[in-house]
Amino acid sequence: METARETHRSAIAAAISAELQRQAKAGALRIDVEALADAVLRALDPHPPLAEGQRPEELNSSNDG
Repeated sequence: METARETHRSAIAAAISAELQRQAKAGALRIDVEALADAVLRALDPHPPLAEGQRPEELNSSNDG
């Protein structure tokens, strides 16, 4: 049985692999580190609880408050 650390490590490795493959298929000459970081964050928190509302990046002046 995998430990939580091993599960996180596997998720991170899969996210990095998939993102690098996506970038290679798109013809990237350099690695988009921001996209890679986003892929890792999504792998670590794939389905945030709906009850918490919106994430900070989803807020704007009309819905923040």
